[in-house]
Order: sequence, then structure tokens, then C-alpha cells
Amino acid sequence: MHILVVDDEHDVQLLFEQRFRRELRADEIALHFAFSGEAALATLKRQEAGPVGLILSDINMPGMSGLELLKRIKACYAHLKVFLLTAYSDAYNYDTAMHYGADDYLTKPIDFAALKQKIQAL
Repeated sequence: MHILVVDDEHDVQLLFEQRFRRELRADEIALHFAFSGEAALATLKRQEAGPVGLILSDINMPGMSGLELLKRIKACYAHLKVFLLTAYSDAYNYDTAMHYGADDYLTKPIDFAALKQKIQAL
């Protein structure tokens, strides 16, 4: 499965590569990274990330928020699964994410064991 991780913090790339090291080596998944909502949409439009099946997006980012990104993805790529990640869980963000069609909503710090189980269940 190709997974696009969207987060404005560049150190997230190293974290995900470390936590999914085994799955990457076994070619079970491929990770791709975009550091803004706009870059994520451009990646999807150009299909640079191959056949993306899952997007993991932070909510709080400069420019386009993860909620706006979710709304746009579901409008253009309704088949894609989108999990939102946030360090600031609140009822507004959760309710908005569910209204826009989020497939899951996870709080940081990320429980990678739980995330891997959710990915395997897709």
C-alpha cells in the first residue's frame, strides 16, 4: 500500500521511516511525504506517489489545514482513505473531520502499533 504522510514538520518523515522500517523493507508499504496540504494535492494530481491508498494528515499546518485538505481530497478522490492526526484533539476538529468524511482520527503522540493494525485492516 502506498501511504502519503502530510505534515509540515520535516522530522515526521524520519519518525515514520523508523517506525515502519520492517514494513518498508518487506515492501508491504511505500511511504511518501508532503510538507503541506497544497503539496499533497499536487502529488495526488501528478500521481507521484503511485497508487496512494491512504493519506495520513496532520490537522494544524500553515496554509491549508488538514481539515481543508480532507474536504478537497474527498471531493476529488472519494475512494482514498484519510486518517487525520492531531496533537490538539477537540470536539470541533473531530466533528468537522467526521463531517468531511475522515476515515479515522488519531491523536499525537501516535500509537504506531494501533496505527499499523488500522492500516492492515484496510
